Amino acid sequence: MSEGNLDTVRATDDEYVEIILRRIQVCKAYQPHFGHGAAGSLSLESFQHVYGADPFYAWFGLDNPLVYAAHKAAGGITSVYRQLGIGCEELVRRILQDQLDLSPSQVMWSYTLSKPDGASRRVSLDGRIELGDIRDPRRRARVATWLDAAAKSLGIEASVAAALRGMVLEVRQGYKSKDSKRQNADIANAAMAYSQGYLPVVLVLSTQIDTDIVYRYQMQRWLILRGYINGSATASTYSFMRETLGYDLAEFLDRNAMRLRTEMRIVLETLLSP
Repeated sequence: MSEGNLDTVRATDDEYVEIILRRIQVCKAYQPHFGHGAAGSLSLESFQHVYGADPFYAWFGLDNPLVYAAHKAAGGITSVYRQLGIGCEELVRRILQDQLDLSPSQVMWSYTLSKPDGASRRVSLDGRIELGDIRDPRRRARVATWLDAAAKSLGIEASVAAALRGMVLEVRQGYKSKDSKRQNADIANAAMAYSQGYLPVVLVLSTQIDTDIVYRYQMQRWLILRGYINGSATASTYSFMRETLGYDLAEFLDRNAMRLRTEMRIVLETLLSP
């Protein structure tokens, strides 16, 4: 690699790493709420005052800083996973823009959902690739070839597959939650995506996804990409990124693993202390 290309890679790496790190760093400020609502997080001193003033908790010594540390760690780890997921969403959208020469609006997809009471709300997924937006013929052909292979892997009829105009993406760092409300919403999203000519894709950055969820989503014709380093581009997140989008995300993460681990260690040490 030439010095100029190396400088370009470093500059891109810095931008991409920052997208993830700025989300992870949010977690350092996490404070538990102890039932005081979203705006009622408590510092250690406030916690000791509230718990110390409660006769029952005081009798049992639950105003101990270790209790605060335990709550902080439990809620903080949830925050780490959430912010890591948001950072991954933002990174994937940025990669779509850079690799396919798309605008921020072109990589977004949303629709209006009408409720029985007449109200409505806006529903959005994490990313979109529409074939007609890709100006480079070779890149467009590569995505179209992948789209055809993905449709075949799901057993979608040829006439339906031929009508697909692109894909919409739901990006997750992992997916182990059994939240039926979330799953039902995703099933509704898949139906809407197909009605608009898009293949719905769950792109998981890790290998952590519950097999029951995989089965249910595949029954609804979601394509599931999992965090395998190698394998088919219609099954592996990193093969899809590398072969279809032309960006080696696994290599990027491996190249910057020390920076990511260092920041994560700082965040975890902060969360595990009172």
